[in-house]
Amino acid sequence: MQAAPSHPPAHAFFLAAEPGRRFCLYHPPQGKCRGAVLHVPAHGEEMNKSRRMVARQARLLAARGMGVLLLDLYGCGDSEGLSADARWEIWRQDVLLALEWLRPRTDGPLSLWGLRLGALLALDAAQARTDLGAMLLWQPVTDGASYLTQFLRLKLAADMLTANASGADTASLRAALASGVSLDIAGYTITPALAQAIDAASMGALAAPACAVHWLDLAPQAGRSMAPGRAAIARRLGDSGWRLDTAAVHGPAFWSTQEIAEAPALLDASAGLLVAEAG
Repeated sequence: MQAAPSHPPAHAFFLAAEPGRRFCLYHPPQGKCRGAVLHVPAHGEEMNKSRRMVARQARLLAARGMGVLLLDLYGCGDSEGLSADARWEIWRQDVLLALEWLRPRTDGPLSLWGLRLGALLALDAAQARTDLGAMLLWQPVTDGASYLTQFLRLKLAADMLTANASGADTASLRAALASGVSLDIAGYTITPALAQAIDAASMGALAAPACAVHWLDLAPQAGRSMAPGRAAIARRLGDSGWRLDTAAVHGPAFWSTQEIAEAPALLDASAGLLVAEAG
């Protein structure tokens, strides 16, 4: 006889949206419900590399009484739409729609948990909410322009390994996007509209969310502090009124490692923060 699973199965469904539908996995809380959490995923291949960590965190939170909704954004993962159809404004609305789905399913606090570019998107969507209990940010992208440059470099690196090398650089790729050309990068299509929106997104340009924000970075060695540049950004946000705490947690950069990797210390730290916020 097969052993029973150690946790209840997640509920898979498609959330009606516009346009198309969004694929979701809902992990119901075990025991008394403390609150609910919406995960806003990373972008592109970073999302795929992070699936295991996200699933483990969702199960851990559910075991501690938190309902957890995992959302695939429009044109991403198993949601409807193609990557060429994705737009920042649609993604932002996806987050708000998913929060509305979660709201009546808990009497406790409603929190947002974002990873990488998803953390920046979650912060943007939070500008429209005043009822959030907390936000959890995993290695957040602080500046969309820098992220876009890094993403464009994936195309340059891939072209160097093929016969498509053309001497292009990130400036020429940006010029192509500005002229209306979409680019295929690492299996994903990025349109001029999406590139422009990512380019303009920045933590520093956002108002302080109406809740506490927990920012966790990964450090390759135990005891390491957050990178100085990122710590400086966090200080500026705190000075501007954000209720922000930061920490560096030991573990690999699982969203970019060649093999699927895990960071158990990040799971424990995150669960502790969100459960403490829920009370």
